[in-house]
Amino acid sequence: MPMAFVSIREGRPPEQIRKMISAVTAAIAKSLDAPPASIRVVVTEVPLTHWATGDVTLAERSDAEKQQQALGSAGSAGSGATEAGS
Repeated sequence: MPMAFVSIREGRPPEQIRKMISAVTAAIAKSLDAPPASIRVVVTEVPLTHWATGDVTLAERSDAEKQQQALGSAGSAGSGATEAGS
């Protein structure tokens, strides 16, 4: 009985997770010539605060990206107003 354990960040819609389960099941069935009914897929959703790369959690990375986007938007608005006034 093949088993696959998949860890993903939390927040994806159930339909997307279900689609992934079907794709994993199909890949295992094809590669191992195993009957789909014998395949187990376990999906673990990990909170963004519990997943880190390089000592930066996904939550921290998301916060930093939002701040950069806000700064970029503010900078664009300021430069656009200057160009329009020229």
